[in-house]
Amino acid sequence: MSDTVNFQEIPCGEGDYVIAIATLDNSASLNALTHDMIVLLKQQLEQWHQDERVVCVVLDGAGEKAFCAGGDVRAMHTMMKTQSADVAKAYCEQFFSVEYECDYLIHSYCKPIIGWGNGIVMGGGMGLFMGTSHKVVTPTSRLAMPEISIGLFPDVGATYFLNQLEDRLGLFLGLTGVMFNATDAMDIHMADHLVA
Repeated sequence: MSDTVNFQEIPCGEGDYVIAIATLDNSASLNALTHDMIVLLKQQLEQWHQDERVVCVVLDGAGEKAFCAGGDVRAMHTMMKTQSADVAKAYCEQFFSVEYECDYLIHSYCKPIIGWGNGIVMGGGMGLFMGTSHKVVTPTSRLAMPEISIGLFPDVGATYFLNQLEDRLGLFLGLTGVMFNATDAMDIHMADHLVA
């Protein structure tokens, strides 16, 4: 398990311009976001935000199975079982604070961010993906906000983006955690492009 985010910059056009790529790399856990990963991602996005050479950012996941399956709830569960209540609470508060700050940064980014939503895009992965300016899905994409199945509410900006859906569809998705595919995502405007 890599448990990191890989960063690269690819030259484009004339001059010193680059396309920046951030790849979530925790493929053994379907690229679930660990605390270290979300800290690394936020720090690099802040740097690219200020870097005039960067014309756009691509956000994707390592491997073929997932963009991001969400936050690493297994690590949180382990902390709650093995540490004191104060230590576990501090860890969870820090994780969610940085995650929400990163999601907000993506939603308010000054440059285009292309979200490559291949495979599983769930929970915290939806928080990252829905903030991108260009949401791309593939035939293997499976999207959901499944937090309800473990007793959590849909977070990471879901109260905003689910409420943008018509006919109370967001309420249905939030209360059931039902998974939907790329075509569904296009139909309900939760994706911008479908790449075969």
